[in-house]
Formats: sequence, C-alpha cells, structure tokens
Amino acid sequence: MEEIQPEEEKTFEGNYIESFQKNDSDDFYPGSIISWEKKERHVLIYAEDGILELSIHSPRIIKFRYANDGYFEDDFSYAISDDYCMEETSWRFEESEESLLISTDLLNCHIYKKNMCMCIKDKEGNILAEDEKGYHWKEEKRFGGNVVISTFKCSPDDKYYGLGDKTGKLNLKGTRKELWGTDCYGYGNDTDPVYKNIPFFVGLKDKLAYGVFMDNTFRSFFDFGHERPEALSFWAQGGEMRYYFIYGPEVMTVAKEYARLTGSSPLPPKWALGYHQSKWSYYPESTVRELAATFREKKVPCDVIHLDIDYMQGYRCFTWNESRFPDPKKMISDLEADGFKTICIIDPGIKIDKYYSVYQQGVHNRYFCKRMDGAFFKGSVWPGPCHFPDFTKAKVRDWWAGLFKGLIGKDGVHGIWNDMNEPAVFEEGTFPRDIRHNYDGHACSHRKAHNVYGMQMVRATNEGQKRFSGNKRVFTITRSAYAGTQRYSSAWTGDNVATWEHLQIANTQCQRLNLSGMSFVGSDVGGFIGSPDGELYTRWIQMAVFHPFFRTHSSGDHGDKEPWVFGDDYLKIIRRFIEFRYELMPYLYSTFRQHVVDGSPILRSLFMVDQENEETWYREEEFMMGDHILICPITQKGSINRRMYLPTGNWIDFWSGKEYAGKKEIEAIAPIDQIPMKIRKGAVLPLQPPMQYVDEFEFEALKLHVYSFESEVVKSQLYEDDGLTYDFEKGSYCLRTYETIMDDNEMIIKQNFKGEFESSYTKFRVIIHGVANGKYYASVDGAKKVELSKGTNIPMVIEVPKHFKEIRISQ
Repeated sequence: MEEIQPEEEKTFEGNYIESFQKNDSDDFYPGSIISWEKKERHVLIYAEDGILELSIHSPRIIKFRYANDGYFEDDFSYAISDDYCMEETSWRFEESEESLLISTDLLNCHIYKKNMCMCIKDKEGNILAEDEKGYHWKEEKRFGGNVVISTFKCSPDDKYYGLGDKTGKLNLKGTRKELWGTDCYGYGNDTDPVYKNIPFFVGLKDKLAYGVFMDNTFRSFFDFGHERPEALSFWAQGGEMRYYFIYGPEVMTVAKEYARLTGSSPLPPKWALGYHQSKWSYYPESTVRELAATFREKKVPCDVIHLDIDYMQGYRCFTWNESRFPDPKKMISDLEADGFKTICIIDPGIKIDKYYSVYQQGVHNRYFCKRMDGAFFKGSVWPGPCHFPDFTKAKVRDWWAGLFKGLIGKDGVHGIWNDMNEPAVFEEGTFPRDIRHNYDGHACSHRKAHNVYGMQMVRATNEGQKRFSGNKRVFTITRSAYAGTQRYSSAWTGDNVATWEHLQIANTQCQRLNLSGMSFVGSDVGGFIGSPDGELYTRWIQMAVFHPFFRTHSSGDHGDKEPWVFGDDYLKIIRRFIEFRYELMPYLYSTFRQHVVDGSPILRSLFMVDQENEETWYREEEFMMGDHILICPITQKGSINRRMYLPTGNWIDFWSGKEYAGKKEIEAIAPIDQIPMKIRKGAVLPLQPPMQYVDEFEFEALKLHVYSFESEVVKSQLYEDDGLTYDFEKGSYCLRTYETIMDDNEMIIKQNFKGEFESSYTKFRVIIHGVANGKYYASVDGAKKVELSKGTNIPMVIEVPKHFKEIRISQ
C-alpha cells in the first residue's frame, strides 16, 4: 500500500497545477499595480503583494525578476558569463489607462495594471508571449520559502524545444519535464529527470521564435501544455522567479543570444575532436599499451585513450595503482609519442581514509559538505564511504584545482573526465537536502545547490588543468551540468544502452543540447550498457562521426567495444568512417570556431535552419553539422534506405553527386557502408588527407570540395591555427572566407583571409562537383586561362596557390 504522508509532510515534487486546482486558496498573486519607477536600464513596478523588476538588456533581451515580501534576493548567478554585458539600448516607457509599456526597437512589453501580467509583442503586433495566470507563488511549508511559478498562455500550434539532455520527442509540446540532476543508469525515452539541468527553452509561435531562460537552480519543472493544454508553466521549489525573455525572431538568433548570456565553449585542442576510445576499465598498463598498439596495427585512427576508475589506488582520486601502473609518466609519454593523449576520470567522492592526503587536507580545512548540524556528510560511492567537497566555495575550488599538479603537471595527463557529479551516491541516489553549501557567499541548502554541483566541480577541474598546462589548451568532460557549464567543459549523454532506440535517443539528445548552449557533446558510441552487434555499432559510428565529441565507451562487464571486435567486414567500414572524421577535421574545427565566436550551435535541428517550413517542426532525425552538411542516420536494424527530408535550398548527395531540390522528402539509399549525407549546393568543404591522429604529418595540398554553384552567393569558412596553444588569442590564426556564385555562366570562387598563422600546406586542390561534362577554362587571379576538362562521374580539378583571391571558370 502506498504510504500516505501527513498533511505537514506533503511536498511539491510533482504537479503543482493539480495541487492548486484542489486548493486554490493557497495561490498568491501580486495583485494590481500601485506605483512604478524608472532606474537607468530598469523599471521597478510595485503591486499590492509583489514587485517586478524589468531590466532591458538589449533590443532582444528583457529580464524579469519578481519579489514577494518587499525585497529581492541577491542577483547572483552561476549561469551568466563573466564576459556578458548589457548592450547600449534605447528604450521607452509609456503609461496608458490599462498598462505600462516598455518598448525597445524590436519589442513592446505591456504590463497590465490590474494584475501585473505581461504581454510581449513584436513591432508588427504579433504576440510572442503572454501571461495566463502570470507570476504567482505558493508557500513551501516543509522547507520554507516559496514555490515560484510563471504561467504563459499556450496555443494549439505552439512548439517548444530545448531543456538540455531530455529524452523523448524533440518538440516538447504536451510534456512535463523536471530539472533535478539524476544518475539514471540505463535511462530510456520516458526517463525524467536525467543528468543535466538547463532551464532554457525556445518557443516557436506563428513561425516566430523566442527563448526563455529561467535562471533558478532549485528543483524545477516545465509543463508545456501537459496538465492544461492552454497553459505553459514553469516553476521552481525555491528562490526567486527570474527569467530572461530572448527574442529572435529566428531560432538561430535566439540560440546565439542565449550563448551570449551564458557563454560558448572555449576553442578546444584539436586532438579533442579526434576519436576517443574508453572502457570501464582499461588496466593494467600492459592492456593500455596493447590497445594503443592494436589501433596503430589495424590502421584505425585514434587520438585519445581514457582511463576509468581502476587506474586509481582503491578508487582514491588523484592517485595511481602502482601495481597496475608502475610508471604512469613514462606510459603517458610513450603513448603521446605514438599520437595518443591520455584522459583520466575523477569523481567527487573522497574516500574516508585518515592516511590519504587529499582526505586529510579536506578535513583539516573543512572543505567537505556538511549536514545542517555541522557534521561532514558521508555517502558511499566506488571507494566506499566518502566525503564530498563543497565546490560552491571559492577556496574549495582553488584547493581542488591545485590537486591536479600531479596528474597534469607531473604525469602529463592531457584531459580530465568528471563523472558521478549530479552528485550521485549509492544510498539515496544523491545528497540529503539539509546539506549546507557556501554558494560563493550566498549560503544555502542542497535544495538550491544540487543542480549546480556538477558545474562547479568541472569549473574547478578546468581551472586545475589550466594552472598546470602552461600555454596548452585543456579538455574536460562532465556528466552533469547547469546552464553555462559549456564555458568549462564538454559533456556526454551518460549511461546509455546498446539498442537501436538509444541510437535515436542519442541523436535527439545531442541536437537538444546544442540548442541549449552545449555544443561540445556526444554519446557513448555503441551504448555503455549491453553489447551491440556489428550493424548497430557501425551505424552508431556513422552518426557519431558528425557529433563534436566522438567516443566509444562501454562497461567492461558487458563485453568489448573496440572497432575491430565486430569482424573484418565491419572493421573496414568503421575504419573508413573514422578516417573520414579526420578528413573532415578542417570543416569541423572551423565550425567549432564559429560556435566559439558567435554562439552558433554546431549541430542544428531542421527547425533551427528552416523554421518557416512547417515540415521541419516535427523532424527529429535529420540534422545539420555546421552550415553545409545534412545528415540523417540509419536507426532501424536491417535498413539500407530511409525517408529523409531536405530543408529549403538545393542539395548534392555526397555519395552519388546527384542534385536535389529542397522542401521535400526523398528516399535516401544507404547500404551499410554509407550514411544519408547531403551537402548544401554552393558550399566549399575543406578536407584533409586521412590520418591516424590529428596533425600526424604535414601535407602539400588541402582539398577544397566545391559543390557546384548557385545564382546567389554561398559563403563558407576555413579556420586554422596551431590547434594546441592559446597563441590564436594573440593573432596567430588564419580565417579564410569563401564565396561561390554562378554569374552569367561564369563560375566564381572568391577567397579572403586574415590572421598571421601560416599553415604548412602550400596549395589547394580545388575539386568541383555538380557541373556538366565538357571543356572549361579557368583563370586564377586574372592570370592566363588554363584548360580544364570534366568527364562523366569525374569532378573538375584545379590546383591553385593557397593565397589565391579569385578563380573564374567558364566554357
């Protein structure tokens, strides 16, 4: 029989709407507006029982903050980037009989006097967001404080996307989602909550896009018309209601503006974009060396080998098991000489062991999390009973960063992987709620700090790597995250399963995370749990080639998942696709740099790039990698073809060279050695020779594949630097921009470049696809024309100096 809680013990873990409907007297509302005042970029609006502060951050961004008891909380946030600043914005304030109007050059925000509800419109009068119940709250009688809620109107045709790594349909309409970071081993399509906590979503209303970022770290819920179809509600179990409204009207604009608020990923070392091999666990040292030798022997490209928890001495963080790894520094050095980087896992649990120096330091300095009565919290993870650092305290983060002197500074480890940082413990799943945290001087319980614990751990880890890496860029991975974590770390989607369903889930999660600010993401290829057959593993590799973080990881007790264990026939295909990842590196690296600079997601769902087209609103499997590559993975066992939707534009099949017009669904042929892949017509796609690891050797010519020409200009980019250091920040980079166009039967390719970096190759091999057979004549930078020929199924090829400015080709 289900246990019935006493009245005073009832909580609001689930559906607050249902509770409110049963006892509406528990609802509290601000009431009607009494007065208001303007303060620089802010408007303070006073109601009978509440205050609203509106801050105009830019023509597109308005921040809402609500207070119930006459005062606001400290306006402190872990999410907002230190680099973010409000734009210089002209705005106007007007009063009418019914409302107050705050307007920018792009938005009109009405605040109604009778109930302090808001309505935001664009300049054409289109409603973007409108309060239904508006802001209200309910007393949280068990823990104190309030459950704070905002409720917008929801129309039947509205669409919603985002919220990080949520499973299920890409469009969130009709669902309710919870943000409370959870260790969800073997999760499925209906599992919620999951690992990450990103309270940001994008709404698409009448083809106009806006975003809402609720910057509240308490346990949160988002109801997209699930309980009441006419209502979109989001609420948190404490803190203040604070959200940013972000206007597009393009989805990509919303994504970029959100990235401006919370930051983009830093430019990683290029090797981090190579292929990673991991397992729980590779040990002893002889096994790791054998693994590396087998990669090179079988000519399967690989840049990184991961060491899971069994490299440690009794799972004590920052230690080595000396019997398994007697000389880790030499092993890491030898691996590096053969092109391999080494990554080690570090969890937050510090083993309770009075002879263990990390434990001694944590106890002596009182760096560990405490219960409300002052005792250190004890929870069990892999080492057994542990204490856990309070990463929300600056001194603790500084101490933690210093602990990497051995792994990074002495032993030469190249990257750190943070796991179990939801935080996870074996007894109750996570920490008790009475744990006390410093929260950078804003003391709180675990109810507020839980969702940022993993973020602050990886922040400290990232700082530790920087401290001991000199001028070299660092690489960090995390399982848990809050908004803004991308400033410190990449991420993966957690403990997935070797099934075809999970191949689809990984696709959806990575698309959703990219919209939610986290572009440097990937899944455990082949599934962490269970054993895929060769077909599933091959199809997963084919998709993951186009995900920014590309790693096979597995639980060792479920069998091996190295690329060669599935037989020679599959190995040939797997090898070829991993090789293609390395050929694609110039394009991927350039796309990553675009994300760093302007926040453009690396992976883009079709609704992000073609939102005017209603067909894209519900498409989930097709995605863009950067500006020009369209992918549709094979996600059904035994399939050698599938339906694939092409967004607006013209597209060229990568395999056959056939041209397709967009805005239609096609039958995509995909035998086991192919993945449906189209290239935007007019694109310039830079490809390098296949390598066994990043920058294995220098080459004479970089290939520029030009996919025919459009009657309008198509732009492409190629970004280059040394791929390893921060010298690019001092100007040591080269950014090449390309424009292609068909103008009066003349094919034109233009190149502009800036920056001081000089790549080692001396020329481009320009390969032109999709033009008719026959004789052609090409002129480079106005020089004498040279004759070219184009045969059947043979692209046109011309070699040019790498600093060319213009190529003109005609018949």
